Amino acid sequence: MTSQARTAVGTADLAGLTYTIERTFAAPRQRVFDAWTDCEALAQWWGPKGWTLPFCQIDFRPGGTWRYMMRGQGPDGLMDAWGKAVYSEIVPPRRIAYEDFFTDADGTISPGMPKMTIEVELIAEGNETRLRSITRFQKAEDIETVLKMGMEEGLRDTWDRLEAYVTA
Repeated sequence: MTSQARTAVGTADLAGLTYTIERTFAAPRQRVFDAWTDCEALAQWWGPKGWTLPFCQIDFRPGGTWRYMMRGQGPDGLMDAWGKAVYSEIVPPRRIAYEDFFTDADGTISPGMPKMTIEVELIAEGNETRLRSITRFQKAEDIETVLKMGMEEGLRDTWDRLEAYVTA
């Protein structure tokens, strides 16, 4: 299957307070897992098409944090989007779980913005890897907020970039 034929399939479950998306990558599980583990790798693929990752600090271990800033074109021109993840579980090369927050440049969590609990599962399928990401929200309005912000399109773009990175 070519990378052009691969698409991420996502489903929002407002009653269950989850958003699940998965995609199969033409790369071994270890290669896909390694792409999540350091800033040099993340800078190559994290974020929607046309966005960059000019700031990244990562402490990739349970209890560690990942702070990042994506820069790209927003509805009102060039914008910076800051975030922070706190890892709760890392099981190489199968699973990464973390809480994800919108923040300001100082790392202060943005009030009123959704907190997301994300579980990334990497399932080996021969020389390919199926990545399933389950995002849990506190309320249905939080899912609607991130969908309106373009989360689905952003994830598809991001995973297209991940495909290009892991198959290079």
